[in-house]
This record gives sequence, structure tokens and C-alpha cells, in this order.
Amino acid sequence: MSNFVSSFVNFEIPNWFDHQHLTGMLRGIEKEGLRVKPDGFLAQTPHPAKLGSKLTHPFITTDYSESLLELITDPKTSPKETLNMLRQLHLLVYQGMPEGELMWPLSMPCMLSSNDEDIPLADYGSSNTGKLKTLYRSGLGIRYGRRMQTIAGLHYNLSFGDDLFAAWQEKTPAAQNLTLTEFKNDKYLGLIRNFKRLTSLVLYLLGASPSVCPCFLAGREHDLERLNDSTYYRPTATSLRMGKLGYTNSVQEQLDIRYNNLPEYIKGLRRAIQTPHESFEKLGLDDADGNPIQINNHILQIENEYYSPIRPKQIAMSGETPTEALERRGIAYVEFRAIDLDPYSDVGIRLSSACFLEVMALYCLLNDSPDLLPEEEEALAINLERVVNEGRREGLNIINNGEEQSLESWMLMHLDRMQPLAELFDAHYGGNDYRAAVALMQGKASHPESTISAQVNADSKRLGSLWQLGFTLAEQHRDALLQQTLSPNAQAKYEVLAEKSILQQAEIESAETEDFMEFLQQYR
Repeated sequence: MSNFVSSFVNFEIPNWFDHQHLTGMLRGIEKEGLRVKPDGFLAQTPHPAKLGSKLTHPFITTDYSESLLELITDPKTSPKETLNMLRQLHLLVYQGMPEGELMWPLSMPCMLSSNDEDIPLADYGSSNTGKLKTLYRSGLGIRYGRRMQTIAGLHYNLSFGDDLFAAWQEKTPAAQNLTLTEFKNDKYLGLIRNFKRLTSLVLYLLGASPSVCPCFLAGREHDLERLNDSTYYRPTATSLRMGKLGYTNSVQEQLDIRYNNLPEYIKGLRRAIQTPHESFEKLGLDDADGNPIQINNHILQIENEYYSPIRPKQIAMSGETPTEALERRGIAYVEFRAIDLDPYSDVGIRLSSACFLEVMALYCLLNDSPDLLPEEEEALAINLERVVNEGRREGLNIINNGEEQSLESWMLMHLDRMQPLAELFDAHYGGNDYRAAVALMQGKASHPESTISAQVNADSKRLGSLWQLGFTLAEQHRDALLQQTLSPNAQAKYEVLAEKSILQQAEIESAETEDFMEFLQQYR
């Protein structure tokens, strides 16, 4: 393990960088959440009509299942604005949902029926695009089981302003022959590699899934312990969602998709989409009646099937794949994906967590970021598994630059180095939200009992089960949200959007002339 190139050594803020370079920074959130019935079982009702068309609505859609809502904010100029919009979307959902239904506040589902077919696939209507979206979800279900697809999480999307990159490029003699887009691509990929090096820190500090309901484990081998009759857990786990029981996939572990330059990343992803996989070939493309059950039998059906804790992103135009968008226009923003829902927040994330993620993103961006090669990836995977399963265990070590180091001292070292960046953020935005966020995380690093995952276990014990905790918090959040109101303007704007989205879907469907099977053949 000794031949790692050290990263994060002697970090200092570059002398050219000041808080003005944070101008132009944008952030947005995508947040998933299951709709559940009053008894806690998964809602079987269709996506509420009042919320508009999930095919065309820009802010309210579904993820895997008809019951798995996905709420998407616009990019905003501050974290508070982003959380405000996310709260508005939650309020709209509660105004539009059938009476008694709740939004489940935990990442891990509860009260699933033992039959996978009771988890309804999201239905996007009769257009070919809509049917393809549903077919993709059918493929995920037969490949990995529908249960795994009911896990919910939150994506924090972040971009920095062009002024930052332009000033940086000017100070970098070796970068003078690059276009600004090429320079940004390099720097964003450096951020991504460093974030992967620090994912364990995020899982310890923000992980909120140390336990699961027994129904989630039905038919699966596991070595969890019983917290009580209706909850399985690991006493010092942080985020089972990010471990072997959650969003992982043994097929993808062998992919070797690298983030050292953009052409290499795109090539790796496309190779996975074009390569058949034996176990998926055995499943077949169609059922006994000739109806398609997966888009193809390749390692990935589409690019979004690739599970990674962080992704480079570019907004795709109509008819464009994610890698085509990246290839043509470069990286526009990064998507932080390793984030559990915070069950104690009515919108799944607190301001302190958002501010911490932004400080950490800047820390990852400004630090040196050597190439990330398979040997280091293996060590990072070991760290991740340790922190997922026993991150709060006293004396836990992780591997850092090839050496064993205590998790606590490693976390405190990085958080200490982030403090000056938090000061810059506060200088830029005013107030002390960012410094307070880093200080809060320093406290959690030294006191495992103050982490969200520890709180979830303690409250599950106190209330009698994880389900009871989820249900209690869901009711509290609903009541708090419904006490708020939207301004008449905002209410009218969202109502118009919902109606418009339904019309747009109808237009797409009525303009469709091609048979779906022909469309699918071409797509394949």
C-alpha cells in the first residue's frame, strides 16, 4: 500500500483566492421520499394528479416507484434559498396527496410487503419516452430486486462561478493552452477524486441509516443484530444505505470507471453500456408474452444506472445522453450523492449539513488531487465499508495514504483545515452559518453519540422500533409543513406549472407516431 501519491498534504488557501471568487456559485437539491399510507405501508395510489405530470413537471416527479417522489429545486444563489424552495415543494406535495398519506422521512423503507410486485413501477404515460423510462425501472427491478430501489436519498448539486476558474487558470502557467472549459473539467474532476477520498467523512457525519425494518431483509443474507423485535441494526453503523445492504452492486464493482480526465470517464461509462453481462443475458430481454422487461442485457442499461457517490454533470438537451452532453459542453456541476435523508429535518437536510457540504466541496476543489488509481480505490472501498458498518466504534482505524490511522484524528485534521474556508464563505454570504456548520461537525467527529445515526438508534429504542420513529417524525413534519402557506403568487405559479405539465405530456403523446417496439429496437 506504500506507493500512494499523498493527497491533502499541507493545504493552504491559494494566495490569489478570496471570498469574491465565491460569486456565481449555485446549488440545487434533488430529494427522494416514499409516499406511505397511514399504516406505514407503501402507498399504492397513483402519483397525485394535483402535482402535475411526472414526465414533464420541472420540480416534482418520481424516481423508481410510483410511490417514490422526487423533488427538484432550481439552482439557487444561497443554501437558504435552496432549502426554502425545497420546503415549498414539500408543502405542495402535502396539499396534493390523498388524505392520510405521509412522506417517509428515512432513507431506508419500512413496511414493504413480502411481494416485490407490490412496489409499483413509476408510470410515465403512453409516449415512447415515458414507456422507456418505465422499462428502465422494470430492468432495475429484475436485476437487483425492487426492494433495493425503494431506498431514498438526497443529491446536493453544486457549481462554482466562471470567475473563479478564469482567475485560477491565469495563475496556472501549465494551463495557458487549455480552453476555460477544459480547465474547469480538470478542476471539477480533481474535486470529484478528492470527494471520493473523503466519502467516509460524509458517511460518518451525515449518515442516518444505521438500522432497517425486517421486511427490507426478507430473503437476503445479512449479519445485522436485532435492536428489538421489529428493527435490525448494527450498534455503531452510520449509513447501511451506502453499504452492501444498500445501493451497491457487485456487477459494477469491477467496472474500473476512472475520474482522471473527462475522455477516460466517458469512455469507461460507454464501455459499460455497450458490454453484455452474462447474468443479465440469462434474464432475457422479453417475458413469455414477448413484452420487453429490460432495455438491454448490458452491464448498464443506461448511464444513470451507474451508482457512484459523486458524478460530473452537464444539463442534457432533448435526445442527448448524459455523456454526449459532457463531451460537447464539459462539466457544468457536480452531484454529491452519498447523502442519507436526515429524518429530523422536515425537508431531509438541515442548513448546517448543506453549508458543511459546500465548505467540503471547496476544500476538495482547491486541494491538490493526484490521479485516483485502482489500488487507492480499493483502500477507499475498505474505508467506506468500515465506516458504513462501524463508523462510531471507539478506536476505529481507516487507511490513509497506505497507513492505518484513527478515523477520529483523520476527520479532525480535515475539519480543522476546512475552518478558514468556512470563514471565507461567511465573509461572502454574511452571518456565521458556515463556521457554525464546521464547528458542529468537529463536535460530532469527537462525540459519536451526537451523530444522526446514533440519534436514530437511541430514538428507535426509546419509541420501540425504527418504524415508530419514522412514523412519529413523518406526522410531525406533515403538521409543521401544513402550518405554513405559500404566497398567493407562488401558489398560482405552481398550479399553472402543474396544469402546463399535464398539457405538455398530452402533446407529446398525441404527436407520437412510432410504435414502441420499433422505437426500442432503434434505441437498442
